[in-house]
Amino acid sequence: MKTEGPLLSVIMPVRNGGRWLAEAVDSILAQDCQDLELLVIDDHSDDGAVHAMLGRDRRLRVLSSPGCGIVAALNHGFAQARGEFLARMDADDVAHPQRLSRQLSHLRRHPGVDICATQVRIDGPAASGGARRYEAWLNALTEPKAIANELFVESPLPHPTILLHRSIWQRLGRYQIFDGPEDYGLWLHAASLGLRFGKPQGVLLHWRDHHDRLTRTDARYADTRFLQLKVRHLLSWRFPDRPFWIWGAGPSGAVLFDALTVAGATVQAFVDLHPRRIGGRKRGRPVLPLQAVTDRPSGAVVLVAVGSAGAREEIRSWCETHDMAEGIDYLFTA
Repeated sequence: MKTEGPLLSVIMPVRNGGRWLAEAVDSILAQDCQDLELLVIDDHSDDGAVHAMLGRDRRLRVLSSPGCGIVAALNHGFAQARGEFLARMDADDVAHPQRLSRQLSHLRRHPGVDICATQVRIDGPAASGGARRYEAWLNALTEPKAIANELFVESPLPHPTILLHRSIWQRLGRYQIFDGPEDYGLWLHAASLGLRFGKPQGVLLHWRDHHDRLTRTDARYADTRFLQLKVRHLLSWRFPDRPFWIWGAGPSGAVLFDALTVAGATVQAFVDLHPRRIGGRKRGRPVLPLQAVTDRPSGAVVLVAVGSAGAREEIRSWCETHDMAEGIDYLFTA
């Protein structure tokens, strides 16, 4: 049932948006989907950028966050939104003019998709080779199955691009306040509820990467926080009460082992291709040759902790050849 408000609400939290804010706001107000409201949630800014937005457009609502921090601002914005569909936008990015209409169309043409993100172009003064690799990985994941298969590698949905129906948001409840990445936590929670993700083809957001970006300055977005969150969800709903093997006895595998064992998981063995590692022990567990994977105990899940360029495709091919089902027998975590 359609709500009394606009078709679409866009939630944009901001603290000191500076020179980026006006361009971000204008890119939403210029969407070809005009039946919308833009909620700018001011998280106690003191640079005057939010004040300069007042009166800019009748569809623009500027609200003050009653709490402090991005999670409080997001939850306030979603609670105040009146649209049938709800979308996110950051205060330092630029949306393609057809972003929202193409996402709405994608949801309508793919009823199995619950949360719609977009492909992105990462721009800005801090964009690097790592950003280009992350961009390529993000943009390659568009179908629900592909996104689900790599959900435990990294966050596969660019947070400022999501769009979902109000009923889906009501199932999710709210962003959780915890010492970690609120967006990745929400995607893992959504997956635990059986919700599915998708993206239309084509870049629909210029994602601006700069040195003041929250993910670069706040400890909640450190790699260790992502890993702790992954492990919690691996054990709580993805593979409860199952033992693990770790593919990769290098540094990434060791870090994964430590996080799993601290959380109470059982890790039985490592597997590796490096001849100097095979036959030895890592963290007190045997390092076995790759062929041993096919003879592992029943129920053991292989977590792949190898993230080198091209490795994922080779590993997936090997597993398919040996009748291992992705997401059941093995899962990528790096």
